[in-house]
Amino acid sequence: MKQFIDFIPLILFFIVYKIDPRTIELAGHSLPFGGIFSATAVLILSSVLVYGGMLLVQRRLDKGQWLTLVACLAFGSLTLLFHNETFLKWKAPVVSWLFALGFAATHFIGDKPLIQRMMGHAIQLPQPVWVRLNIAWIVFFLVSGAANLFVAFTFESIWVDFKVFGSLGMTLLFLIGQGIFLARHIHDGDAEAVPTANKKD
Repeated sequence: MKQFIDFIPLILFFIVYKIDPRTIELAGHSLPFGGIFSATAVLILSSVLVYGGMLLVQRRLDKGQWLTLVACLAFGSLTLLFHNETFLKWKAPVVSWLFALGFAATHFIGDKPLIQRMMGHAIQLPQPVWVRLNIAWIVFFLVSGAANLFVAFTFESIWVDFKVFGSLGMTLLFLIGQGIFLARHIHDGDAEAVPTANKKD
C-alpha cells in the first residue's frame, strides 16, 4: 500500500501535465495551468497534503516516505525556481537508487535485511530466502532508476507517461513476482513442518 500511495501525487501530476496550457482566474489572479511547470506545482502540493495527512493520522512517516517527500520538494522546487524540467527528470532515478542503497546497506549494517524488518512480523522465512528477497528489491530499484533515467533523456516526448504508468507497471509486475516467490517458499516451509510435527507425536 505504501508503494501505491506514492503514485497519488504522480497521477495528479500526470493529469495536469496533459491539460493544454491555459490561464485561469483564481481569487483575482491570473495563473498558468497545464503543462510541466503547473503539474510540478501540483505534484509538490499534493505530496505535502498526502504525506501530511498520513503524518497526522499515523503520527509518523517511515524513512522511505520521508525520502520521497523531501525529494519531491527538492527536485520540484528546483524545477520551478530555474524553470527547467531537467531537475524533475532526475527525481525518480535518484530516489530509486537511494532506496537500492538503503536495502543494500542492511546486508552490512544490522542483523536483518531491510525487507525482513519490514515483513518479518507477518511471515516466517528461512534467512537465505530473506537475503535473496532483499537482493531482488535492490535489483528492482536499480533497474527502475536506470529505466526512468534512460526514458527521460532519450524519449522526452513520453517520459512523463513512463514516469507514471511505466513505473506503476514495473512495480505491479515485481510485486506479483514477489508474491509468487513468497507463496512457493511459504508452501515449502509448511510442507517441511508436517513431518516434524508428526515425528513429535
